[in-house]
Amino acid sequence: MLVQPVAQTTEGTVRGLLDRGLAVFRGIPYAQPPVGPLRFAAPAPPEPWDGVREAFEFGPTVPQSGPLPAEPTEGTDWLTLNVCTPHPDRAGLPVLVWIHGGGYMSGTSGDPLYDPVELARHGLVVVSINYRVGAEGFALLEGAPANRAFLDQIAALEWVRRNIARFGGDPDQVTVAGQSAGAGSVAALLAMSGARGLFRRAIAHTVPGNLCTPPLAAEVTAELAKLLGTAPTAAALAEVAPWTLAAAVTDLGTALPQHLARWGRLAQSGIATVPVVDGEVLPGAPWSVLASGRVEGVDLLVGHTRDEFRLFSVLSGRRGTFTNEEAHLALELFAPSPSGPDGYRAAQPGATASDLLEAVSSDALFRMPSLQLAEANTAAGGTSYLVELAYPAPSMGGVFGACHGLDVPLAFGSLDSPMGRHFLGEPPAPDAVRLSQELQQAWVRFATTGDPGWAAFDPEEQLTRVLDTHSETVRYPEQVSREIWAGHPLTAYDLG
Repeated sequence: MLVQPVAQTTEGTVRGLLDRGLAVFRGIPYAQPPVGPLRFAAPAPPEPWDGVREAFEFGPTVPQSGPLPAEPTEGTDWLTLNVCTPHPDRAGLPVLVWIHGGGYMSGTSGDPLYDPVELARHGLVVVSINYRVGAEGFALLEGAPANRAFLDQIAALEWVRRNIARFGGDPDQVTVAGQSAGAGSVAALLAMSGARGLFRRAIAHTVPGNLCTPPLAAEVTAELAKLLGTAPTAAALAEVAPWTLAAAVTDLGTALPQHLARWGRLAQSGIATVPVVDGEVLPGAPWSVLASGRVEGVDLLVGHTRDEFRLFSVLSGRRGTFTNEEAHLALELFAPSPSGPDGYRAAQPGATASDLLEAVSSDALFRMPSLQLAEANTAAGGTSYLVELAYPAPSMGGVFGACHGLDVPLAFGSLDSPMGRHFLGEPPAPDAVRLSQELQQAWVRFATTGDPGWAAFDPEEQLTRVLDTHSETVRYPEQVSREIWAGHPLTAYDLG
């Protein structure tokens, strides 16, 4: 008879369950619920408990914003994590801590997309976390610390440091990993002194470039408070129900085009509540902090997909229909000054308006932030490994290309998740299965040894692993974009 696994944490005993032969623990609190007096505060240590706590279910979903947020769930114990371990009674296994994406305003660790079993089968202890998103995590509020979401992530990493040995993991072999907003979180953690010593390696798939300055963040909060008829302070907004506040963030996102003249790149990006370069929690843009030598580099696996923005073009129904005026606006806002817009036009003389808009949006929002993080980490003494996913999603006649998010089901092996089936078909194509195995092996090898299996990136050779039907290691393939952006480090969004 199989016995449910039990582990002793510093706060109390948890009982998990067996899932396909692995021990799984869900919904373990790493901090107290951030409600009541703790609303908008830095995460407080979790309360201990007596007896055995059942860790069978994922924790409640954090309040969500955006066009496709998760459904509200009961409970406010939002700051929880999950552990999947192949050998809870062993010691010294490498650990991967996953930070989900979702545009800094949505997402949950319980998404089937992040099913940890396939990665854990390879000998990793996989931890996935929930953290505050939207206004709860990122709105700049008078009377509250900035970037509370990043403080949540540090609290979760501190929990891992204290407890992961009780689940078979090695606290000195922790790799922090994320995609999209999760990758942006990883980049921020590289620059934050409070995160130092809590992880050894980092994986960042599709690093977003959307950060903002305090003056811009303050205006966003003021506009959010205006929608709710209250003051832009922590005390006033604490009187607003969390899911009501999250809905107001969604409404503000819909209204962003109205603020284009004042908010510029932030309005064009489509996301209102983003990390703030506040100088304290986040001391600067990660690229500049690393490049300046203020922090040391680490072992870093970083990359992007070839057609990042294609996902948003297709889902919005705008693929192939963007106008010359829309392309001009995107180029003027996102391309580096003064010659960037002309550079894109000269490099693609026959390009349509949609081609130009997708290219500059892919670069500014994802591809160049990922490349520049590799460059900056190398400059800071770290070892960077660069990767580009060029394999096009086979579903729907290939309309998605190698789009944003396609790498996640491949990396987790969650090909049968809703997103996996949507991109890769059902059953998935044999090429997709093989590529998934290749990417999983690279992740596991990197988390275990610091080497994913190809040559490290350096500024001269720029070697990059291009993942496709037949993968190869070549010079960075987006040379036109790299040359346009050379000498133009990414900066935080500011008032226009």
